[in-house]
Amino acid sequence: MSKVLVIAEKPSVARDIGKVLGCNKKGDGFLIGDKYIVTWAVGHLVTLFEPEEYDLKYKKWRFDTLPIIPETMKIKPIDDTKKQFEIIKRLMEDERIDSLICATDAGREGELIFRYTYEAAFCTKPFKRLWISSMTDEAIKEGFEKLKEGREYDNLFYSAKCRSEADWLVGMNASRAYTLKYNALLSIGRVQTPTLAILVKRQKEIENFVPQDYFEVNAIFYNYKGTFIDKETNETKILEKTLAEALLEKIKDKTGKVLKIENEKKKQVPPLLYDLTELQRDGNKKFGFSAQKTLNLVQDLYEKRKLVTYPRTDSRYLSKDMVNKIQSTLNKVAVEPYLEYVKYVKALQKLPITKRIIDDSKVTDHHAIIPTDVTPNLKLLSQDELKIYDLIVRRFISVFYPNYEFTLTKITTEVEGENFITKGKTILNLGWMELYKNDNKKSEDEDELPKLKKGEEVKVIDGEIVQKKTKPPSAYNEASLLSAMENAGRFVEDEDIKEQLKEGGLGTPATRAAIIERLINVGYITRKGKSLLPAEKGMKLIEIVPEELKSPETTGKWEKGLTSISKGKLGQDRFMESIQRYVRYIVKESSKVNREVVFEEEGKSASNKSIQNSLGKCPACGKGNILENSKGYYCTEWTRGCKFTIWKNQFERFKVKLDVETVKKLIKEGKIQDLDVEKPGSLEKAKAVIELKGPFATAAIFVK
Repeated sequence: MSKVLVIAEKPSVARDIGKVLGCNKKGDGFLIGDKYIVTWAVGHLVTLFEPEEYDLKYKKWRFDTLPIIPETMKIKPIDDTKKQFEIIKRLMEDERIDSLICATDAGREGELIFRYTYEAAFCTKPFKRLWISSMTDEAIKEGFEKLKEGREYDNLFYSAKCRSEADWLVGMNASRAYTLKYNALLSIGRVQTPTLAILVKRQKEIENFVPQDYFEVNAIFYNYKGTFIDKETNETKILEKTLAEALLEKIKDKTGKVLKIENEKKKQVPPLLYDLTELQRDGNKKFGFSAQKTLNLVQDLYEKRKLVTYPRTDSRYLSKDMVNKIQSTLNKVAVEPYLEYVKYVKALQKLPITKRIIDDSKVTDHHAIIPTDVTPNLKLLSQDELKIYDLIVRRFISVFYPNYEFTLTKITTEVEGENFITKGKTILNLGWMELYKNDNKKSEDEDELPKLKKGEEVKVIDGEIVQKKTKPPSAYNEASLLSAMENAGRFVEDEDIKEQLKEGGLGTPATRAAIIERLINVGYITRKGKSLLPAEKGMKLIEIVPEELKSPETTGKWEKGLTSISKGKLGQDRFMESIQRYVRYIVKESSKVNREVVFEEEGKSASNKSIQNSLGKCPACGKGNILENSKGYYCTEWTRGCKFTIWKNQFERFKVKLDVETVKKLIKEGKIQDLDVEKPGSLEKAKAVIELKGPFATAAIFVK
């Protein structure tokens, strides 16, 4: 009997799909049912060729071999996950399988994972696409009832393929060119370098900032106080202390009068629903979570807990077909501590469904992140999971609440011809802020103001001079950097390009966290408390690369181009031709060496270190010594072409720690047997082997 092969992105997702499809029998790397076989990738199973796999002349880093632009970009299975790739390949070739279903994550990278695997296995069987935003049983069943033809997503694949190849071409060529010209290992990327440039620009503004003292004068009346404000400039700052002292003396013990009382009613509409970037910003602002941590937590809430919809979205709206689900979702989240808020919404005569909630024109591949219609058991969540889930639930409920309404009161008091301003805020209706009333600290503007009348005389009973300093711009934290990456257009002066960048930005919601982590891993930026600060190496890199390589404008335009490809509005060949022209330009520009910028020569300084720091002879080239730095282990002969590298976090997803003793043993023996590991995407324990393979002694892991 023929069967359909379903390919999921992770083992945990495959299990959920298998349960719904009745695939209850376990095979080696797959699940079997009467009609379906469900298997899984482990993230990416296939990658692009290394340069030397096109031609051995690229093995040694030499400037005269640049740029490296293969006529056709080739793909290969990844060593670490080759066993699972071979399982999928055999299943694709199995005579029982007459068609496939792509069930990887419904987005650009998910499409690439399936298509690269499909191509590398030389499969030609027809396939359909499962496109769902929730991992509940109901959503999976519904998704299988509405399968789309796989070829309907060709443009999405072309976009993903162009992104992958563009990153390879720019990163590989620029990194080699600048590494060779400056004799320092320099990692350069299509997105990471402009992101670094944003941080460096802010750091220079902070370093060049000269603080200035200024003074404010407060007049203290019987039951309130006012701050001096210049009638012409509307400034409260007084730059000279003598002027502040003269003003204080002028109003001392004098009687003034209330000149104006202005009351202005204001309102704040409920916030939009969450997309990933906004959720990451709030995770950072409220809890200090890194963007990557928030992404991991919300991914678990989606994939393992089934409590939220697909998280890697850039939309903050729902589509019309979600209207009926809103009621059922509200019913499911009607548990403490949300019960009273849900009761309020359900008591409304009609749900206030507006364009700020439902708007098909603003829904991209996925709608906003909302809770699923699954009753949550909050006790089962970790503390961190609960924090992110709480954000999502409160935001979902709050959009159905009325506006937050308040009155801003401004009192102008005149004393001896000088004006003093007093501000206050009176809340008229908490509205949606009801859900956040415990979050907000009371500001000075919310002070209770006395009942005063225009023309009323008031006595100055005291006064004070407050000395202050102008402040430099704040260093970026992850929340503000995510905003800067999303809104890259604000760094561009050209109005046409600024408008174009509204659709682009640096990276995508799904990749921005990884870009930040990459900048940290290569030593370009550091975390200091909540702040992200460029390191010396990062500052120097931005000094030497051309404007086009560090400009958000360039990358923003490319992201817009990739979006256009996915929508069928731009051909992939045209896009890649522009990337190739750019790569040739970058290599040419790297020849203009800035002699004033000198990087620490990692290889040379390493070779001068005491031999006792060596972890052993390099198993790749046999000449250099293996040394440790903050991010990994490398060969002292790297400037002469040795590519031996082991990153400390290389097998993090298997919960394997590559410490010094482990790496020493690996270098000495070439293999470590029977390591205890955790299978990615599940909590299953297993045994694994780590082995050094191939001409570059690449560390690979094989799970038994």
